Amino acid sequence: MTTVTGTDVAQAARLLEQGAVVAIPTETVYGLAADAFNEEAVLTIFTVKQRPAFDPLIVHVRDRAQLDRVAVVPPQAEVLIDRFWPGPLTLVLPKRPAVPDLVTSGLDTVAVRMPAHTMTRALLDAVDTPLAAPSANPFGYVSPTTAGHVQDQLGGRIPYILDGGACAVGVESTILGWQQERWVLFRPGGAPVEAIEAVVGPLHVAADSARPQAPGMLESHYAPRKPVHVGDVDSLLRRFAGRAVGVISFRTEHAAHRCEVLSPEGDLAVAARHLFAVLRELDASDCQVIVAERFPEEGLGRAMNDRLRRAAARR
Repeated sequence: MTTVTGTDVAQAARLLEQGAVVAIPTETVYGLAADAFNEEAVLTIFTVKQRPAFDPLIVHVRDRAQLDRVAVVPPQAEVLIDRFWPGPLTLVLPKRPAVPDLVTSGLDTVAVRMPAHTMTRALLDAVDTPLAAPSANPFGYVSPTTAGHVQDQLGGRIPYILDGGACAVGVESTILGWQQERWVLFRPGGAPVEAIEAVVGPLHVAADSARPQAPGMLESHYAPRKPVHVGDVDSLLRRFAGRAVGVISFRTEHAAHRCEVLSPEGDLAVAARHLFAVLRELDASDCQVIVAERFPEEGLGRAMNDRLRRAAARR
């Protein structure tokens, strides 16, 4: 199969209506999309990504009418929808019977969000159906933030990549669920926890699970092929003395085989935008080990620390 990269929303819509899967841009990362109500098309997502069936997908909706087709919206969710949609926040809500169990991995809830990317919103208008779309990469590997990343990993396996440029946020969405009369944080992401808590109060943090209740909860995830270690960079450089070490630093240059500074000015949003691309570059380089510092546990730093922790987990 030849994979075409382009900006033709109508072509992407035609392929989706025919039951194909298409890579799409969002403000967070690129997704691998299929008609959420077409079980065969959704199965293709799992096949292309080699994704285990126990890991549920996020469904992307255009508007409130599409949301109501896939989920039952509790009153407690209204304030979050009003404040954060469209944007990088996913809500885990009771699912409608029309949503295939394959999308939700057999759970009675569905993860759903309204993307802010203008090209994907135009695509949702064109197909007039919600789209199931996990990240457009082989399962467990670093998420793509450009069309080129998708081509590198899935070229030859999908027919079309809708190129919407580099992703503005660069890490996946924050995921919340309403459980036992409280909001539960399943995954930190593009919507800062502090902003959410300012609206709904303190969040309960869910534990990782081998049987995830939401996408992105597996202990090992978002990982390059090379080993990743997270902590004090100077200590880790001494530990790996004599080896070609690639360093991921927030704002400080380190004497190493290669050092990638994500934001010299100390802007967490800029750093998040570059994190996955830098992980890919170091993985493709002649570095033997990747070392990353912990970011401030605030704003998007919380999401970056989460992704690095999962990238460094035993596989």
